[in-house]
Amino acid sequence: MGKKITLTVNGSRFDIDLEEGFAGYVEKELEKSFNIHGNNDIKTLLQAYVKKNHELYEAEKTLKNMMKKL
Repeated sequence: MGKKITLTVNGSRFDIDLEEGFAGYVEKELEKSFNIHGNNDIKTLLQAYVKKNHELYEAEKTLKNMMKKL
């Protein structure tokens, strides 16, 4: 069973179909960076993208350091 999440960016509405469990996670994450009930500008989208990539970079760096210790 899937769930649809809707996000509006620059006046365009985007519907995303996700698996139920993953959808809950994504929805919580989107609420941190976006107005999920209104319009978001391109700058907000870019800022969220860069922020998530920084989080991934830090997580990968931590994982690599942990693997070296093992």
